[in-house]
Amino acid sequence: MVRTRRIWVTAAAVLALAGGVSGTTAHAQQAPAAAVSDGKLPPGWHIDQGRQAPQLVWRSGRRVPMGDARVEFRADGRLLGAPRPERDGHTFRLGLDGAPTGALKNLQVWSGGRRLDTRPGAEASGPAAAVTPPAQLPANPVDPGKPGPYRTRTGSYRLRSVRLPGFSVPVEMQAVVVAPTGVSGARPLALFLHGRHATCYAPHGGSDDASGAWPCPAGTLPIPSHRGYLRDQQLLASQGYLTVSISANGINGQDWQAEDGGAQARSSLIRLHLAHWADWARDPRHAPPVVREAPRADLSRVLLIGHSRGGEGVNRAALDSLYPPPAGQDGYHGKVRWHVSGTVLIGPTVFGQNPVPDVPSLTILPGCDGDVSDLQGEVYVDGTRAVSSGKALHSAVYVIGADHNFFNTEWTPGQAQAPAEDDFSDDPDHPDPVCSPGAATRLTADQQHRAGSAYIAAAARLFVAGDDRVRPLLDGSGRRAPSADPARVLAHAVGANRGAGFLPDGKVTVTGGRLCSAVDPDPAVACLGEGTTGVSPHFAQWETGREAGRHAIALHWTSAGSAARIRVARPVSLSGAEALALRVFVPPNSRGTALDVSVTDSHGRRATLGRVRVDGLPGSDRTASYWARELRVPLTAAHRAGLDLRSVTSLDLTPRSGSGRAWLMDSWGWRPGTPAVRAAGLPRVDVGRLTVDEGDSGVRTYHVPVRVSGRGSGQVRVYVLDPATGTAKDRLVTVGPGGHGIDVPVKVRGNTRYGADVPYDVLVKAVHGAVVGSYRGGVTVHDDDPAPTVTVTPLADRVTEGSALKWRISLSEAADTDIGALFVPVPVGSGGTELSTKDVDPGWLADVSGAAPDPERPLSQVDGLYLWLDVPAGRTSLDVTVPTVPDQVAEPAESVAFRQTDDGGNPLPGGLALTGTVLDAS
Repeated sequence: MVRTRRIWVTAAAVLALAGGVSGTTAHAQQAPAAAVSDGKLPPGWHIDQGRQAPQLVWRSGRRVPMGDARVEFRADGRLLGAPRPERDGHTFRLGLDGAPTGALKNLQVWSGGRRLDTRPGAEASGPAAAVTPPAQLPANPVDPGKPGPYRTRTGSYRLRSVRLPGFSVPVEMQAVVVAPTGVSGARPLALFLHGRHATCYAPHGGSDDASGAWPCPAGTLPIPSHRGYLRDQQLLASQGYLTVSISANGINGQDWQAEDGGAQARSSLIRLHLAHWADWARDPRHAPPVVREAPRADLSRVLLIGHSRGGEGVNRAALDSLYPPPAGQDGYHGKVRWHVSGTVLIGPTVFGQNPVPDVPSLTILPGCDGDVSDLQGEVYVDGTRAVSSGKALHSAVYVIGADHNFFNTEWTPGQAQAPAEDDFSDDPDHPDPVCSPGAATRLTADQQHRAGSAYIAAAARLFVAGDDRVRPLLDGSGRRAPSADPARVLAHAVGANRGAGFLPDGKVTVTGGRLCSAVDPDPAVACLGEGTTGVSPHFAQWETGREAGRHAIALHWTSAGSAARIRVARPVSLSGAEALALRVFVPPNSRGTALDVSVTDSHGRRATLGRVRVDGLPGSDRTASYWARELRVPLTAAHRAGLDLRSVTSLDLTPRSGSGRAWLMDSWGWRPGTPAVRAAGLPRVDVGRLTVDEGDSGVRTYHVPVRVSGRGSGQVRVYVLDPATGTAKDRLVTVGPGGHGIDVPVKVRGNTRYGADVPYDVLVKAVHGAVVGSYRGGVTVHDDDPAPTVTVTPLADRVTEGSALKWRISLSEAADTDIGALFVPVPVGSGGTELSTKDVDPGWLADVSGAAPDPERPLSQVDGLYLWLDVPAGRTSLDVTVPTVPDQVAEPAESVAFRQTDDGGNPLPGGLALTGTVLDAS
């Protein structure tokens, strides 16, 4: 199950109940509770009584398609947790069984860096100015997007389903194969894995009938997401590659309960398929017909391609193939009989932010991604810096005008078997200047897919075939693949033949600029502070509100000529480099930023290398367009000035435009070529989770389970989350196999009072010389005491209008957590007259439901009216009231009844009931 920080709320204004059923067990919340700042939850939010604990529920007015980015509840900017989606596509529930802190103010729903609980474009003040695409880059002499000479054959196979750790339902082993014909010898294998999408659809239904169920209910069919890459497979097969695209609906239907979002399960599934291909290559007699008829697979040359959560899955599979995961977490337990030559990650998630450093990668970033809209996949580039030797090329290509779904034809309207949609949600009243259909920068589905195919083929040709002629398409050299036209595709990279350089995450001092933090709640410290429109993929947020060790250098100038100097603690060597490469970004839609680039050696000699010019990407408030362009200046001037390039101490950036802003991500010595990559022997860190009973007495100390395997030693950063506040403390830790560098003790004090389960969570991220698999874990303390019995005693359940109905809620004993239950009004018995909206205080009615008295109607017919009982921790009783108002109308006695609800908000049979009668005052 996903373990996330929980928070609780007590809405003071809803403490109004009625009734008299005793002996019912209520559920609990962790103390101290805090009031919602305005006395009620915002529209669309409510609290339900869960089977194990209360739940915070948000219902969207429009369907939220099942996607790859996690849906998150936040309050006042803090992460509350990742809710569980219901099958209706509208409702999301977050269990409230953990640590509360502070008022639950400014409730928001986020996913992949975008708000879900506001209408797209709702904050737009007027029509946005049109945006034009940048000029086309020069063509690369070699275009990998052109079909090859081979014909292709397509078929499929289905094997016995498999059980994966943590999933209760078996996962399918199904795939579609596209193979070249008329070739000789073994062929490299390209394996595709789709992302998280709806799993089932009704053949004659609409998008509302699609669901994430697994297995598919009667009357519905599986969505064939794995068949959405046939065009890519056909292109690669025509060039001589054997291709297979595997299905993962069984994971998509269950990964909400996985702490890592299903990354380990996807890795297991990939490696189970690869193991079969290794068996079939050795002895094809037992292979499915489509495999027997295909060329033999060369498992020493494997390319893994993953879309969205599939991208995180192939990254984990590459990691697991080099550094084996813990057996208890893994679904594959055989030998590794393959070599992963590279990965392609299309609009990927990166929940763990743990890219594998020594396997070359290409990350495709869709500029109009409406699912993983923060483009967090940039971490697969930035997150590899300084982790290992740096010889593997890690490239990101930014596809202007591409959305998330159209790389898969089964997620594309007009091409898919099941209902599909453009994930960039458009508001006709506020069209987006970059991404709305018809915008000059927006690609059609076919244009986007063609561009994706070309760059997948480029990665295959570079990583697998070793053809360095296509490298300029991927490494920031400013070339394009004409087969991808008219798409504008920009690239930058780290690794390969880049040498030493200026890395803001290292020990540097900055003058004339600001060393800023990628993730920090303080606008004065954060790289993108207040007033920024849009977001940056480089600064994608992780699970903590503040991160150490992720920096950039921010420049802000009001006149030309004021230099920013970056000075390193230890001189760097640019010897052997042809140029200095810089990754720089400027505000979206800006034009003409010019910077002079200078370096100084340890002897004080300084040379201006040249001037670079950079324009901003097309962007809006809904895009992640603060993305770095790669700029290069030759080192000729440094040689001419006699600089000692073996000992460079500082880098100067001098603005030559009148005013502006810019951010430097890093700078490296660069020369052409793609070196051979050999994976280093590194220690691997995996964090587990231990669940323990609280016990009745005494203090016990438990330790977060951490496994360190592999070879050598390295450094990781460990974040320990406070369960009471949600804040994180971090420290840099040196780890090695069998060592005890990561030791997080948790003291558990036993008692006999009822309380909530408390998670003590730990996060780990690689820094240098190490890799991380399972990045999240901890100790969960399970409260093993019975809940107190709740009774209701009427104090004033028969009153004259104008007086208040009043009851006392009592517990059999005090608890260490708030005890809460949700109630809804129900119709009174036959023949009775029900209390109406004009019989109760209008302020009270507005507080508990947001409703007005008019038109007059029985309380049981008021939409959104619910009452929340909450006995604070340490107390044993609570008095609650329903205020009534007098009127001048003669009328019979009126009654009201509230009943405790179940998970679905329906009256709970045998639950608490609160009733009262109001008599006429005339």
